[in-house]
Amino acid sequence: MASTHFLCSNHLYTCSSARNHHTFSFKKISLSSSSLSYRPHGSSSSSSPKRTQLQRTQFVKAMSFDSRSGNKQVEIVYDPDERLNRLADEVDKNAGLSRLTLFSPCKINVFLRITSKREDGFHDLASLFHVSSSNHYKIKFSLSPSNKDRLSTNVPGVPLDDRNLIIKALNLYRKKTGSDKFFWIHLDKKVPTGAGLGGGSSNAATALWAANQFSGCLATEKELQEWSSEIGSDVPFFFSHGAAYCTGRGEVVEDIPPPIPFDIPMVLIKPQEACPTAEVYKRLQLDQTSKIDPSTLLEKISRNGISQDVCVNDLEPPAFEVLPSLKRLKQRVKAASRGLYDAVFMSGSGSTIVGVGAPDPPQFIYDDDEYKDVFLSEASFITRAANQWYTEPISTSDEKDETGCGP
Repeated sequence: MASTHFLCSNHLYTCSSARNHHTFSFKKISLSSSSLSYRPHGSSSSSSPKRTQLQRTQFVKAMSFDSRSGNKQVEIVYDPDERLNRLADEVDKNAGLSRLTLFSPCKINVFLRITSKREDGFHDLASLFHVSSSNHYKIKFSLSPSNKDRLSTNVPGVPLDDRNLIIKALNLYRKKTGSDKFFWIHLDKKVPTGAGLGGGSSNAATALWAANQFSGCLATEKELQEWSSEIGSDVPFFFSHGAAYCTGRGEVVEDIPPPIPFDIPMVLIKPQEACPTAEVYKRLQLDQTSKIDPSTLLEKISRNGISQDVCVNDLEPPAFEVLPSLKRLKQRVKAASRGLYDAVFMSGSGSTIVGVGAPDPPQFIYDDDEYKDVFLSEASFITRAANQWYTEPISTSDEKDETGCGP
C-alpha cells in the first residue's frame, strides 16, 4: 500500500494505489489561498522591503510504502513556503524601491553658547546637539510618474512649494547627482511650527536620505551632509549619528559618543506662541551671554550627565523678552517639579521648554486654563546606526524603517 500527496492549484491531493502490491487512491484536501499572503518589494509602506509573509508553514510529504513488508520505500518532502520565500527574495532582488516611510526626528540643544557675530551677519555658536524621539514627524515618499514633486501634509499653513525645505532638499539632490526621480510626499506633522526643535531641518535631511535610497545611494553620507548645509545651518547635524558638538553656524559637526543615557525620560512643553528666530537674535546682546567655555560644559556632561548648571542657553534671555510668558512657564515648571527634573531649559531659539528626568509635565499644566492648548510630548535621546536612518523606539512604533546603504 502506498500513498502519495501532490499540491496542485491550491489543493492537496492524496493518491493511493494497489498495483504491484501498492494501493493508489485520490483524496482532495483544500488549502485556502488566503493562508498564503505575498507582499512584493515596494508595496510596503516601510523603508525596507518586507520578506514574504506566510501565515502557515505547512509542508507536503510524498511517501510510498510496501504493502507486504510495511516498510517505507520513498519519502519526498515539499515545502511550498520555502519555495515562495525563495521566489519572493528573487522578486525583491529585481524590483526597484517604489515607496518609503521614514521617521523624521527633532533635535534638542542640551547647551547653546553664542560666541560671536560673523561678518556675514550670522552668529558663531557652540552647542551639544542631540537627536530626540517623540511623536514628531513621519514622511511618506512615493515615486511620481510626472516630472514634478507633489507635497501634502496633515496640517494647514505649511508651504507645499519650493519654500518647503523638503522640496528644496529634493531639488538639491537632483542638482548634485543628476537623478531624474520625482516624488509624491506626505508629511505627517505633529510638532507645531516655531518649537526650536529643528523640525524643518530634520525634514530636509530625511528627504535627502530618501532620495538617495530611491537612486541606489549615488551619494555617500558625507556628501549628503556637506550638500545639506546649502539648505540650512542645522541640517548637517542630522547626518551625524545623533550626538554631536556643533560649531560655526551649526554646520560644523563633530560626532561624539552619546554623553547622555538613552533611558533618561524627558517632557517637551511648547506653548501656542512661537519665538521668531530672527527676532530672538535681533535682541541678543553678546556682552550679556554666559562666559563659560563650551568645551567645559561638554566635559561636565560627559562626566556627570545633565544638571541644571550645564544646560546653558544664551538665547533664553532674548527669547524671554520676545515672549515673557515663556519665562514664566520655565519658572513655574522648575518650581513645581520639586526636584523631579534634573534640568529645565529652553531648546534652540524657543519656544519649547524641556524637562529632563521625567516624562510628565507638572500638574498645573493640566489644571491651568492658560496652558490648555500647549503641545506636550514625552521624549528620549536616540542615535542611529551607520548607514541606517533614525527609527522610533519600538515601544512607540508599530514598525521600524531601517533602509540604508551599506559600506
